[in-house]
Amino acid sequence: MIINHNLGAINSHRQLGINNANMAKSTEKLSSGLRINRAGDDAAGLAISEKMRGQIRGLDQASRNSQDGISMIQTAEGALNETHSILQRMRELAVQSSNDTNTDQDRKNIQDEINQLGEEIQRIGDQTEFNTKKLINGDRGAAVSGATTHELTNGMHSTNADATKLDALVDSNGNKLQLANGDTITATWSVNGTQHTATFDITDITTQTLQDFTDKLVAEGSIASIATTAGKMVVTSAGQGTAGQINGLSIEVKSASGVRKEAASNALSGFKTTTEAKDARADGSLDFQIGANTGQTMNLAINDMRADALGVRNLQVGTKSQASTAIKVIDEATQKVSAERSKLGSVQNRLEHTINNLNTSSENLTAAESRIRDTDMAKTVMENTKNSILAQAAQAMLAQANQQPQQVLQLLR
Repeated sequence: MIINHNLGAINSHRQLGINNANMAKSTEKLSSGLRINRAGDDAAGLAISEKMRGQIRGLDQASRNSQDGISMIQTAEGALNETHSILQRMRELAVQSSNDTNTDQDRKNIQDEINQLGEEIQRIGDQTEFNTKKLINGDRGAAVSGATTHELTNGMHSTNADATKLDALVDSNGNKLQLANGDTITATWSVNGTQHTATFDITDITTQTLQDFTDKLVAEGSIASIATTAGKMVVTSAGQGTAGQINGLSIEVKSASGVRKEAASNALSGFKTTTEAKDARADGSLDFQIGANTGQTMNLAINDMRADALGVRNLQVGTKSQASTAIKVIDEATQKVSAERSKLGSVQNRLEHTINNLNTSSENLTAAESRIRDTDMAKTVMENTKNSILAQAAQAMLAQANQQPQQVLQLLR
């Protein structure tokens, strides 16, 4: 019997060390809940899971960013809701002032309320803010390198031009406007709340042209030019920016007896804005970070919704004519506010869908990261139990192996 080296004990000791190490690892996984506790556990898995963790946290923050964006939009939209209510009241007062049952004093009282309501729209625009950021005073608008002039276009029949005789003017359907000698064409519009008027008398319908009438409007001073080409009558404001914009441009034709000619008036009054009046400003539009990575943003620009920009500050309703013009100005302002609210609502709906998508992506990515990083508790418990049994068995075998050299003593007795 060889006793120099107890190979059985050495082997049992080595196996005991391996089993104890395996049991320590499984115990660590059970106590931490992680399959990867250090890079050595799974180097590739660690790198992949850390990248996933960065994406998950980015997605969660992007979802919170989107919620904040919705809160900001709701603040702006709430202010515009009140602006809408004020404009409706102003229109109601303008319609009231249009009625000739009112005395001059009545119209003065109406004018006082109109002035106060206009100032309130201006105040709402100046003071509405979210997290100290002004929202609807124009600061959040897109960049405008230079102030733009307001441009209106009335699309009539393609045969109409500056040189067209008044007796040959036709509407968009090709029907003659039925103008006659003795008719009066009156144009009214508002600039910065002040009504402007130009009147043209038809004395010779066979020689007077459309340009003769439009020159009368230009001569008033607040309109820079009017050019009619191929049926398109283009009106350009004299002043730049919102201070010079033309609001509520309306043209009315009356016969010599004072009867309004509806067809001719409607055909000449169909103006729509083709170039908005804008003031020069730096880019103040809002970028919402709605993704986990660079460049995943959504941009929102909010236009100036103050009374000055809408053309309803100090709006005149002191006479029947002024009140009539005011109604159209308020209608245009209401359309602008409605368009802005519609845009804000659309972006809000988009952000709500974005939040749902972000949350779904975060949930699925979390599940994928968990499969890499987290431990399988059932499997690890099984391995821990196995390692524990093996460690106990190795310890028992080591004890028996250590007893074998004692048998040599029996030979010496």
